[in-house]
Parts: sequence; structure tokens; C-alpha cells
Amino acid sequence: MKRIGVFVCHCGINIAETVDVKRVAEEALKMEGVAYSQDYIYMCSEPGQTLVREKIVEEKLDAVIIAACSPNL
Repeated sequence: MKRIGVFVCHCGINIAETVDVKRVAEEALKMEGVAYSQDYIYMCSEPGQTLVREKIVEEKLDAVIIAACSPNL
């Protein structure tokens, strides 16, 4: 089975103002195949992208889902 990582972005307050992103990340862990899930304030930032790259290696992820406001991540 694939090991999927889910990364949920707050997008500052853009998404976090209306969506409980922490809960989305927690609920994602209950989904089949999801081995890792985390929320972060700005996933599109350099630290956010570094976080994704590091977790792919550390958690041995085969696939990732990024929930963010930008499709260019």
C-alpha cells in the first residue's frame, strides 16, 4: 500500500479563516493509506516547501496531497 502524505495550508488567514485546517489534517490521518498529515501556515513559502521535501524522505512517502490556495506549489 502506498504511504500518502497530506499537507494542509492555512494560506495565512485565507483558508484558515473559514476552514479548521488543523482538524482537516487530523481527519486525513484516518483515511486509508495516509501515513502522515500536517498543517502549516504558508505551504507555498520556502520553509513550507522544505518541510514537504523533508517529510517525503523522513516518512518514506510515495505520494503527497497538498491542500492549498495555489496550484503552483
